[in-house]
Amino acid sequence: MEKHITLPLTEELAKTLRAGDRVFLTGTVYTSRDAGHKRMCEALARGEQLPFDPKDATIYYVGPTPAKPGQVIGSAGPTTSGRMDAYAPTLMSVGARGMIGKGARLPEVVEAMKKYSGVYFGAIGGAGALLAKCIKSAELIAYEDLGAEALRKLWVQDMPLVVIIDCQGSNLYETGPAAYLAQTE
Repeated sequence: MEKHITLPLTEELAKTLRAGDRVFLTGTVYTSRDAGHKRMCEALARGEQLPFDPKDATIYYVGPTPAKPGQVIGSAGPTTSGRMDAYAPTLMSVGARGMIGKGARLPEVVEAMKKYSGVYFGAIGGAGALLAKCIKSAELIAYEDLGAEALRKLWVQDMPLVVIIDCQGSNLYETGPAAYLAQTE
């Protein structure tokens, strides 16, 4: 099913999404990769606030390239999500709900998604230049020293994604191949 979604990703909205849904996402998304996630989790462990409000936030696992003149951002393709698996449950525990990336997730992340009503969206790897066209503004908000891995606030419009894992734990990487094989028999 195709859905147009305006962020933030509330619990109620997350519960309407199902693995396999095609989604066009509009609204605020934060960027972070493993180095940024590590810093955020260390800050939380020290009792510090994050540089953004994590409630109902969606985090895009991306390290965009520098913007060329006249562009908002450079190529912005997804990073392999497994690199954030050690940190994702902690960020979900403080309110972050959406994750955008590519690749499989560990069972611990799926369990945290079920517990906190999280949703994992898949973006197409190798399509960073096309995905960048959906980004209408980009603002550096923390960890500038991390370069491409710095924390940014993006405004995206109609970013094309697929729900890979929904908050019930249904996983397109598992159900998709089985459905395909059933059709071919």
